[in-house]
Amino acid sequence: MTKLVIHKEDGTSYLADPARTRPWWRWLKRCLLVLIIAPFALLFLYKLPFVHPISTLMIKDLVTLKGYERQWVPIEDMAPVLVNSVMMSEDGQFCSHYGIDWNQLKLVLGSDGEPSRGASTIPMQTVKNLFLWNGRSYVRKALEFPLAQVASLILSKRRMMEIYLNIVEWGDGIYGVEAAAQHYFKRPASKLTARQAAYLAVTLPNPILRDAAKPGRGMVRISRIIERRAQNSGAYVWCVQ
Repeated sequence: MTKLVIHKEDGTSYLADPARTRPWWRWLKRCLLVLIIAPFALLFLYKLPFVHPISTLMIKDLVTLKGYERQWVPIEDMAPVLVNSVMMSEDGQFCSHYGIDWNQLKLVLGSDGEPSRGASTIPMQTVKNLFLWNGRSYVRKALEFPLAQVASLILSKRRMMEIYLNIVEWGDGIYGVEAAAQHYFKRPASKLTARQAAYLAVTLPNPILRDAAKPGRGMVRISRIIERRAQNSGAYVWCVQ
């Protein structure tokens, strides 16, 4: 390695190691290494049933002093029809793929070369909520794809669904199915009806603009389709039962 010659004011000089003259570079590399390793380490931690993860949006609400509503509930305390409705609405092949639904991805690949939400699986949405940010970008997708595959290897399908339903945004400052059920229908997630579950499921693509308690015509039409699919979803939802 080439040494730098440092001249002192008294006329003497000495050789300096370039690495020592740039401590910021080593600090930056360490930070990047931590950022890369942290999600994988956290996924192992999130396997534990008593650990209740929060999303990056929830952290943002805390940092900005906005606050949020979220009450963690285990998947067995959620109405099964809600779990089935969300799966049929968001990721019908959830039980059969390992993070990425490659067939669906090919079908919905946009003309700009970037997949739309239609190709976003529940594992992809889960890791995005846990570790990444909102907004369409190639950088986020490049990070989201491998994280979704690793998460699918580390977490069981049932645990993945439990985490997703407890961190997904269902309105401004409203996270998780329990907070959503209480906010929109004044009842716990365990008591949701098939129609209410379908309304909640179809709000997920745009929870800020869609109101599960006051669905428009389009939401009502789509929710009826999701309700029928949830009723006949037995062969598709075996992995969370």
